[in-house]
Amino acid sequence: MNVDVEIYLNQFKTFFDNNPTSLKELIGEINKELFYNKVKEVCYLNDEKGDDVSLTRTQIIDIVVSLIDVVKTDNIETKVNGVFEKTKFGDICMN
Repeated sequence: MNVDVEIYLNQFKTFFDNNPTSLKELIGEINKELFYNKVKEVCYLNDEKGDDVSLTRTQIIDIVVSLIDVVKTDNIETKVNGVFEKTKFGDICMN
């Protein structure tokens, strides 16, 4: 456990706890704990590289994009019934 990382994470979480609208605008429907866990991982990676533990804008964007991809693939439900496939967009004929 690195003290600098923990201090940064505390400040990061406090900012978004005080500004929940900003967090919602940034991550949308993503689970905030999942987001914070990814932020923590990247902070420790930065520390291991010898870089500043704080995240860059690019790193935050990369985290959000990767989590959005995970959420989208987890939410896709398909049910095949005969030649019709039920999706969130409606029924699709597999003919």
